[in-house]
Amino acid sequence: QVQLVESGGGLVQAGGSLRLSCAASGSIFSINAMGWYRQAPGKQRELVATIPTGGRTSYSDSVKGRFTISRDNAKNTVSLQMNSLKPEDTAVYYCNADISSAALFRNQYWGQGTRVTVSS
Repeated sequence: QVQLVESGGGLVQAGGSLRLSCAASGSIFSINAMGWYRQAPGKQRELVATIPTGGRTSYSDSVKGRFTISRDNAKNTVSLQMNSLKPEDTAVYYCNADISSAALFRNQYWGQGTRVTVSS
């Protein structure tokens, strides 16, 4: 089976920076798009940023210009550099990846999430 594990969450002050990382492991044949989602308390999960294999990134309007998504295809990792953090960025951040396993079973996989808290 394929697993995604996030790391890097924590508590920061408004205006600060934080870098999240996600590592995919298991029987992986290929990875297409990878991305980050977040879910704030009492809110539904929302898309933050995505990056396909080709590298053309996409960001939600609320984070564009402040966040940067990147990936290392050789290591099967995706990162999210978050700068100029705002209290409204507070949420649990989830890693997502479109992965085909060695058995050619393709699915969307999710990590367990990493908590980001931005204080004012």
